[in-house]
Amino acid sequence: MALKATIYKADVQIADMDRHYYQDHSLTIARHPSETDERMMVRLLAFVRHAHAALSFAKGLSDVDEPDLWQKDLTGAIELWIDVGQPDDKRILKACGRAAQVIVYSYSSTSAIWWGQVGSRVERARNLTVLNIPSGASLALAALAKRSMQLQCTVQDGQIWVSGDDQTVQLDFETLKAPAQILR
Repeated sequence: MALKATIYKADVQIADMDRHYYQDHSLTIARHPSETDERMMVRLLAFVRHAHAALSFAKGLSDVDEPDLWQKDLTGAIELWIDVGQPDDKRILKACGRAAQVIVYSYSSTSAIWWGQVGSRVERARNLTVLNIPSGASLALAALAKRSMQLQCTVQDGQIWVSGDDQTVQLDFETLKAPAQILR
């Protein structure tokens, strides 16, 4: 018998000063049986950073043809594809061909090794952004994971502060690859 996903509920208050986005979201997050708290919380963090009415959690680990999060326009075209972890170069390039913008959030202590292996193979992808979250910060974020969470998230100058249960985690991102600049 296959294991079922564990359901987490998160009430998230987002104050994004960089994008002037201020909303409350009640999220239901299905955690795949093979997924860790750390990975699930990085998915939640990616939602916070890109929060939008059309942004939704996708099947991710359960379906190789879907990202962890995505945003589609009204025609069904994929505007934003977000993967969490260390996808291989073929998956990244396939995503870059399907979506207008692709963002990968890497968070493991082995991120430098992974990026050393795939970085040169995805360099040509003009719509790709790869961000790394320091391992200590992602582990601190994982400590906030509970089946029912109330989180306050503040985004300012590219940094994110996530607060819950009298604990605050500050997250800074290291840009491993930025999208190519289009010359006009």
